[in-house]
Amino acid sequence: MKKINIDDFRISSKVNIHELPTKFNLEADKKDIKEAMRAVSKDLSAIQNAMYAHGKYAVLFCIQGMDTAGKDSLIREVFKEFNVRGIVAHSFKKPTELELKHDYLWRHYIALPARGKFGIFNRTHYENVLVTRVHPNYLKYENMPGIKSIKDVNEAFWTRRFEEINNFEKHISDNGTIIFKFFLNLSKEEQKNRLLRRLNRPDKQWKFSADDLKERKLWDKYQACYEDVLNRSSKPHAPWFNIPADDKPTARYIVAKILYDTLKTYTDIKEPELPEKEKANIGLYKQELENE
Repeated sequence: MKKINIDDFRISSKVNIHELPTKFNLEADKKDIKEAMRAVSKDLSAIQNAMYAHGKYAVLFCIQGMDTAGKDSLIREVFKEFNVRGIVAHSFKKPTELELKHDYLWRHYIALPARGKFGIFNRTHYENVLVTRVHPNYLKYENMPGIKSIKDVNEAFWTRRFEEINNFEKHISDNGTIIFKFFLNLSKEEQKNRLLRRLNRPDKQWKFSADDLKERKLWDKYQACYEDVLNRSSKPHAPWFNIPADDKPTARYIVAKILYDTLKTYTDIKEPELPEKEKANIGLYKQELENE
């Protein structure tokens, strides 16, 4: 199987989204990819257990992509070996009435993982510079000072919003959250094929919405916004990774490998040892239990 080099996927300089790959050849068959995926998922689980006991770092796993990019199934496969006590997932959809009474980052702040845990943001705070940028009329529901109409939403508004998001990530990174941001880069042709499969399979039709086709017509606008996101918010402490997503098993393995290869560099993440007094008495504790 082809070796994964994290730097091949990290966004570290300005990119043109049309030049980013949507396919990647692992040079392995499906069975080998599945076995490798299972192995790396178990390795990640071991790191998560140590992190939970260590209690000094949290991991924020952010995933974005067009409809049908495979976000849900990727999350399921990458984290299937995890202990549920150490992981919490959030899927950010249309803001609730309560959420709209706060600033747009509030619901993301309160969903952040505690130290020792993995937090998953399935769709993320970047929806606020993606969906709302493609559909700026959504901003009227935020009822923000100074925004009386769509005409008030100018480039300065988006620049400020990117600064706020970057500051948000810098703050949580400085306080112990390890941030991963994955863009599932799906080709337009593959999205078409996946939508058709949904329509052709009765057990998958529930996933389809007529709005999917309306959003598909805005493909170019979304791609331009994604390109801006990648170029304006990929930072050393919170990098974006372009994940070729036309093949789901390949995308899952690449994401899992990036997570594992990055986290294993944190050599200070270890299970705490027993206090010396208790360690010295382990024999006595064993004897007490055996003699019950």
